[in-house]
Parts: sequence; C-alpha cells; structure tokens
Amino acid sequence: MAEIINFSESARSTDNALSDLQTLFAEELLGVEDEIAKHMQSAAAMIPAISEHLIGAGGKRLRPLLTLSAARLSGYKGHHHITMAAAVEYMHTATLLHDDVVDDSDMRRGKPTARKLWGNSASVLVGDFLLGQAFRMMVAAESLPALDILSNAAAVIAEGEVMQLAAMNNAQISEDKYLQIIDAKTAALFSAAAEVGGEISKASSAQMQALTSYGRNLGIAFQLIDDALDYGSVDQVLGKNTGEDFREGKMTLPVILAYHRGGEAARSFWETVMAEPSEADHEARFAQAINHMSKTQALADTVARATHYGEKAKDALSLFPDSETRAVLLRLVDFCIARAY
Repeated sequence: MAEIINFSESARSTDNALSDLQTLFAEELLGVEDEIAKHMQSAAAMIPAISEHLIGAGGKRLRPLLTLSAARLSGYKGHHHITMAAAVEYMHTATLLHDDVVDDSDMRRGKPTARKLWGNSASVLVGDFLLGQAFRMMVAAESLPALDILSNAAAVIAEGEVMQLAAMNNAQISEDKYLQIIDAKTAALFSAAAEVGGEISKASSAQMQALTSYGRNLGIAFQLIDDALDYGSVDQVLGKNTGEDFREGKMTLPVILAYHRGGEAARSFWETVMAEPSEADHEARFAQAINHMSKTQALADTVARATHYGEKAKDALSLFPDSETRAVLLRLVDFCIARAY
C-alpha cells in the first residue's frame, strides 16, 4: 500500500500558530500590504495584473512575518521594519515567478501560474520588476547593512536555482548536495528575512546569529516538508498538485533517499522516470514511486529530518527572553512541520 504521510493528529495542536502570528502583527501587516500595493503600480498594465495574481493568491506572508517578529524580539521602535517586510515579500514573489518558468509549472496555490496565463517572457520580466522594486524599498529603509543582507540573499537564491537546474533529472544526486541546494534556494530568504529584522533593530551579534539560525533552519524544515507533501497529500488541502515535483522530474529528498536505499530495479526505475518524465503513464509511475518510498521509509525519514532542523530553529530562540512573540515563533516551527495545506 502506498505510504501517505498524515499530519492531522499533530496539526490539531498547532494549526493556529500562523494565524496567531498574523493576529499578533495585524497592524504591521496592514502597513506591509499598503507598501506592497503602492510599489505594484506601473504604467505597464500587465505588471500589476501579474503581481496581484500571485501576491493576492492566498500567500500567508510567512517571510515578512519573520522580519516583523525579529524586529519585535530585538526591541525595534521605528517603522522601517514595515518597508523591509514588504521588500522581502516582493523578493519572494519574484522568485516564485522565476521558479515557475524554470520548472514549467502550470499550477501554484491551486491557481494557474502566471506563466500559464501570460507566458514565460512576461513572468520573467515582471519578476525582474519586483526585484527592482524590492531594492528600491530597501534603499528607502536607510540601512546599508540590511541592504547588504537582502542583496546577498538574492544572489544566493539565484545560485540555488542554478544548482537545482543542473541537478534536474539526475537521480544520483547526493543528499548533501540537495541540502546545499535548498539551503540556498529556500532557506536563504527565510534566514535573511529574520536577520534583517534584527539588523534594523541594532541587535547584538549573538542575537543576529540566533535570528539567522532560526530563519535558516525553519526554511530547511519548511522545504523538506514541501518535498514530502508532494508525495503524501491531497490537492485541495495542499494548494498544489500532488505529484508535481515528480511530474517535472525534480529531485527532492524523498526521491534521493528512495534511490540510494533501493535495489538495482528501484534505481533503474528512478533513473528512468527522473530523466524521462512522461505524462502518458504518470499515474502508474507515481503510484510505483510512492511504493518505492514506502519500502525505503523515504517519506517518514524526510519528515524526521525536517523535525531535526525544526528543533535547531527552536533552540536558536533560547537566547531571547520569554515573550508572546517568541512563544508563537516556537509554535510556528511545529506548524510548518505539521501543516497540511
């Protein structure tokens, strides 16, 4: 029987963590939304149309919330954290637009992707526009160190995307190499989002390291759960098409573990389906893939690894005194690991 990861039991005790974080920062989030809307305007009508299609498609503003949370943990009293949080969301949206083009993705968050509706060229160009606007917002926040943090993250994310592209369809990629990829393409923005909140607050060196560690480890855990959910969730709950990573021949940790733990026949299967994705017999291949994962405990161990990184994220916050913000951020880790959307 195919192995399906069920998060429902653990999710019941943590399913309000993100909602609670949004409530905690409700006023600041309104300011973030105003900044997002203000910088989305353009004489080119396609820019706000594509931007709104993705930014308004149900995103949880998780990364901007990390910036706001880090600023509050560090005692920030100004207003530039609002601008920085909006810049972080613009960076995130730009990477999604570019990702969908690179991956030939047709669906995101249960809706057709921008590239599906407007084409690849428009998606890439609007993504570039959003990155440009993000940097304008960073400059407006008047913090050269914060600008350095986010501009470095933009470069690292691009490197991660190139590394992932090079590893596409290669079933023999190592787990260490894959972790290097997701550290760059996913965790870098989580890390920078938290770090920049501390930077504008003039947090101590130790606090900065703690915020960076929290964001990075949360980001890795988040991505690993995303990997597992592609093979163990349902479309309506997840907001993405189950099996999309498999359909694209995308190497993720469950595939890597199943490949290296499998016998000769299993390895031959993975090499074939990753190198030569086929829509014609996708369902049969996908069922066989999940069967191989079940035999090798690949999904369960992916979740276990995510939990490990989640615990590292929690440990990083021990430097900060008890507070409502810190408590919700600890619960947020459990939520990201147990999420079923």
